[in-house]
Amino acid sequence: MTQRDDALHALPGHHPLHLRTKLILATLALLTTICVAIGVFSHLAMSSYLTGQLDEALSPAAGRAGLPGGRGGPDEDDQRSFRDLDPGNAAGQRPGTLNAVFGDDGAARSSALVKDDGSTEPLTDDDLDLLAAIDASEGPDELVLSSGRYRVDAATLPVEFTSEGAVLVTGLPTAERDSTLLSLDLTVAGLSLAGLVLTGLAGTVIIRRSLRPLEELSAVATSVSQLPLSSGEVAIPVRVPPAAAQPGTEVGTVGLALSEMIDHVTGALRARHASEMKVRQFVADASHELRTPLTSIRGYTELILMSETVSPSGRSALERVDSESKRMSSLVEDLLLLARLDEGQRGDPSDVDLTELIIETTSDAQVSAPGYSWSLDLPDEPVEVRAVEAEIRQVLINLLSNAHKHTPPGTAIATALTVGEGLASISVTDNGPGIAPVFLDTIFTRFSRGDAARSANAGSTGLGLAIVQALVEANGGTISVDSEPGRTEFRVDLPVAQPLTGAGHRSGWGIS
Repeated sequence: MTQRDDALHALPGHHPLHLRTKLILATLALLTTICVAIGVFSHLAMSSYLTGQLDEALSPAAGRAGLPGGRGGPDEDDQRSFRDLDPGNAAGQRPGTLNAVFGDDGAARSSALVKDDGSTEPLTDDDLDLLAAIDASEGPDELVLSSGRYRVDAATLPVEFTSEGAVLVTGLPTAERDSTLLSLDLTVAGLSLAGLVLTGLAGTVIIRRSLRPLEELSAVATSVSQLPLSSGEVAIPVRVPPAAAQPGTEVGTVGLALSEMIDHVTGALRARHASEMKVRQFVADASHELRTPLTSIRGYTELILMSETVSPSGRSALERVDSESKRMSSLVEDLLLLARLDEGQRGDPSDVDLTELIIETTSDAQVSAPGYSWSLDLPDEPVEVRAVEAEIRQVLINLLSNAHKHTPPGTAIATALTVGEGLASISVTDNGPGIAPVFLDTIFTRFSRGDAARSANAGSTGLGLAIVQALVEANGGTISVDSEPGRTEFRVDLPVAQPLTGAGHRSGWGIS
């Protein structure tokens, strides 16, 4: 697709045509061109034929007016004189025939127009002026006279016949020819219009039936595209109908290819899920097995430090072993928690008072990080959600811990709770240095660290925010982050169990 096509599709109100519509329009356009070509050719051919008949009838008409030998001149035995010319002779003349005789000076000598009742009447002066301009050497011509359109021709009378160079002009009306051509045009137009309508209706039915397998393939592809395939055990129940996956036709070939692709994707998803389950099982088993030796290491280290006399360097080494074992124990506990969440091992949900939970966790965070400024903004009435209390508490603890671990002392950290549109929204905002934009896309990924973006405090395992996301989603909520220098906000939205009934907010709550 070109840039122009992309721009057209981006325009508001622009809707691309369906394939069946394009096919019908193309068929109708081609048929219209053929009908127009046939109509024009038929009109021209019939006009030429009827005009030729009129031209052939002009000579007998001139002969009946008294021109010897017709327009070709006098016969050898014809002894009639100029006085024998009688344009008013209506015998054998069809109604509408006109004859006029002009002298060598161009003046009209006599003229007559045959009427419907067989009588004649002279031509008007305007008509005679037009007829006088007819050149006998140029052949038949058409004029529009006061009585209608005429096919006229002029014949120069020989001098030996008239004793002067006179001209006889004969004309026949073209009304019959024009009426025949009009009838032909209307007939062709009517038949063409009827043919276009029938072709459009029949073509619509035929094309719809022909493209029905393609629409079925489109429905199958759309259904597959809407399935949640990103994680977990995925099954693709949609399959291509057998009638639309028969080789031999273009649509059948596409259907067969789509069916094979779905089978291939299904196999790949099963293999991926099996691999994920193996990794998760391995992490769960490894985390579970590591808990005991790590606990033993910490216990023996603390025992030696309390009961044995060791050198300063030895004590420093044992203290380092103790701190690292604690850090590794924390990592193992986080991995085990994620493994349990992946396997669906959770507690029973209950009605959780978010207001009380936020006050408790913020108070604990203030005690553990007194060098920061803490504040609360809570509704006057309790806000309850249906969730696992321990999991929501863990979410708040991790977010508050993340806020003070990755910002310098003195940072202001605000926790707010709002309710709207059936959701309870918890926001944890700090005025620290912010998160690097390149890190925002992977901030909830496991083992993703942003120490370079925030302060370089050690001890982060890179699993805290991954655990937060997993816990929030397990309780039917969503989490998002918005960060810029001087402001970072983590927002958690959870479905409300009971709507907020009071108005106003309580700020501060003794947290400073």
